[in-house]
Amino acid sequence: MSHTPHELAEEFPEFIEKMSAMKGVDKHFSKLADDYHTINRKVHSAETNVSPREELAEVDLRKRRGALRDEIYAYLKAH
Repeated sequence: MSHTPHELAEEFPEFIEKMSAMKGVDKHFSKLADDYHTINRKVHSAETNVSPREELAEVDLRKRRGALRDEIYAYLKAH
């Protein structure tokens, strides 16, 4: 388990400029990015014991983060 946050810029460095531009004009992408950021913060807080969670709840958050990351990647590739 990693204790480093998985920011979108770190996950997709090749799309940094595109993500920045899309956040201002694409409401769907903006919502995906906001949802990812919210879940990512919860995962990071749980992993660092700032806001501990039961193991299954933490695993569920990581799965949701991964699903959002995959959806964001597919969206970036398609647009």
